[in-house]
Amino acid sequence: MTAREESRPSSRGPSRRAVLAGALVIAFARPGKAHAAPSETTAAPAAAQLGGFVRIAPSGEIALVMPSVEMGQGIYTAEAALLAEELDVRLDQITAVAAPPDASLYAQPLFKAQLTGGSTSIRGFWTPLRQAGAAARHMLVAAAAQRWQVEAADCITRDGIVTHAPSGRALPYAEVAADAAALPVPMQPQLKSPADYKLIGKSLKRIDTPAKVDGSAVYGIDIDVPGMKTAVLAICPVAGGTLRAVDDSKARQLAGVIDVLRIDDAVAVVGEHYWAAKAGRDALDLDWNFGPNAGLSSDGIWQDAKAASQSIAPIEALKHGDVDAAFRQAKRRVDADYEMPFLAHATMEPINTTVHVRPDGCDIWVGTQTPVVAQRHAARITGLPVETVAVHNQLIGGGFGRRLQADTIEQAVRFAKQVSYPLKVICTREQDIRHDRFRPSYYDRFSAGLDEQGLPIAWTHRTTSGTVRKDFDDNGWPQGKLDKDAVDGSWDSPYAFPNIRVDWVRHDPPIKLNWWRGVGPTHNVFVLESFVDELAHSAGRDPVAYRRALLPADNVRARHVLDLAAEKANWRAPQGGRIGRGVSLHQNFGSFAALVVEVAVAPAGEVVLRKVVAAIDCGILVNPDIVRAQIEGGVLFGLSAALFNGITFAGGRVQQSNFNDYRQLRINETPTVEVHLVDSREPPGGLGEVGTVSAAPALANAIFAATGVRLRRLPIDTSALKAGGAT
Repeated sequence: MTAREESRPSSRGPSRRAVLAGALVIAFARPGKAHAAPSETTAAPAAAQLGGFVRIAPSGEIALVMPSVEMGQGIYTAEAALLAEELDVRLDQITAVAAPPDASLYAQPLFKAQLTGGSTSIRGFWTPLRQAGAAARHMLVAAAAQRWQVEAADCITRDGIVTHAPSGRALPYAEVAADAAALPVPMQPQLKSPADYKLIGKSLKRIDTPAKVDGSAVYGIDIDVPGMKTAVLAICPVAGGTLRAVDDSKARQLAGVIDVLRIDDAVAVVGEHYWAAKAGRDALDLDWNFGPNAGLSSDGIWQDAKAASQSIAPIEALKHGDVDAAFRQAKRRVDADYEMPFLAHATMEPINTTVHVRPDGCDIWVGTQTPVVAQRHAARITGLPVETVAVHNQLIGGGFGRRLQADTIEQAVRFAKQVSYPLKVICTREQDIRHDRFRPSYYDRFSAGLDEQGLPIAWTHRTTSGTVRKDFDDNGWPQGKLDKDAVDGSWDSPYAFPNIRVDWVRHDPPIKLNWWRGVGPTHNVFVLESFVDELAHSAGRDPVAYRRALLPADNVRARHVLDLAAEKANWRAPQGGRIGRGVSLHQNFGSFAALVVEVAVAPAGEVVLRKVVAAIDCGILVNPDIVRAQIEGGVLFGLSAALFNGITFAGGRVQQSNFNDYRQLRINETPTVEVHLVDSREPPGGLGEVGTVSAAPALANAIFAATGVRLRRLPIDTSALKAGGAT
């Protein structure tokens, strides 16, 4: 057994993954390997470290440290390809391991912080990871050349071997790695020409797929460490409420229940296993103080937001031209208001954290998008030095922004510091949804002044919403300061408006907020593209042609994806009955995307998704197959939210609880998704958010084309489609 295998969590009895493994075994060594815990990033004890990202063991094992977190988006494969390309190794020769908390080495260059989100991974690490691989390769070549007493320029590399071309002598990387590690790291190593790429641009198989198929992949919820006990929670059903009293006498009498722990707003029942803990939790007699939010309702939230949009001074985000004068000159004015609900993340893997607090340190096993934040908060809660807190980051079964926040990790640490053993805290699906930190709700007001051709010469967009930053930043978010997330996708739209004003009214609801897949553009692109569509139809113009008329001449990439999507979707083909096509266009995350959705709307109002066509220009394609998968998954995620999802409140409580009332598209409801990729030499753009951003506006526009009903509120109200009235 290798040191790497010894570091894996222990297992007590056959798990569901062991059963899978017995039925289907796929070689884990090909096309590569992916491990999660950062305790493994040092590989074997004698591994040579060539910079911050490459570890080579005497056994020949090559470990590449992944700065971004794998949560299903394929980032381990993409980032490993960047490193391996310049290191001159194959993906089946490497093991990908999660980076430990260390912002000095693994900070996302675009955020200047160690986090995964906002479709920044490849955009930020495109150059640094290639440089890291190239630097390690130069060090290995230099070490081999020194051993042979030859010129480094006469040495070549291939598949983890340095060869002296004139003599044919060869050394595996492992034999010179220790010597190479003692050499200085080149600051500006020469990078390969794109013509020499062997991995970048190829549809390589994902390195995490085999383990996910054979059941050996370890997610946070799979962790099982020696001596571990399991906790199930009872949480105050109203945010901001507290625990007044608890009678745990019945729970403590149940077999397998070990202890009952308390914090200010929750109780944890600890058991020998999950089911004992859950039975104990269900036996508690709880008395809650529901606090100031006991009367919170969705109706009240919307009324407050609409009033705030009129009464609170906005923060200006963008102003160009003389908007007021342009309105006076306009031939016609169009106004529209839009509403978008709070959203939960509803990841497939519910929230879970395993914590072991000791007098001399703390270990945390969790899947988190922000390991440094988790480490810092755990140190604060335990009172331990931050360097004694080890965060063992695991594969994540869906993040979508939920695991950017460390609130659930903080909660687990507060419970775990009360006991001496490792404590695994698992949330139920209902708790995962009801106690999420939600995507903000938005109230948007648009006005446009149109010329004789129906094109806007005046444009205003006001967003009213809370800011996620108040719940994420250590010191909150200053009043009067623009949160750019509130206007992303609006102030940087593809279009050229001669006179435009974009502003934001900050109105924070009394609930905790968080980013959601697509962040600001998911909201802004929906409302903007819906309004553009309204203007096109009001002018009697084709929606694709209308958008083309709004694009400036130099926005070639946006025009290209718009035309490509329209062509591939057969946009002009006639439609019969209640069938319609809708389009959306945006340029966010460094990528350009156009989407056409075709729907059929039944007389009863049911929306049937017939076909989706996407055209994407995301710059250089690191792995085309992953690009397609990200767009497909993102589009379906966005369509699910637009059709079915919204978090509502009554009596201070979240009314949704599970996939029965916060549901996703089912297989039989899923349309064909065609993805057409532009061959581009531009720097790579982001992908994880792009499809989700595109989905809702194209869907709503398609529904209008099919029914003549303009939907300005999400999720889709099928009763309005049946009745034929606008909302």
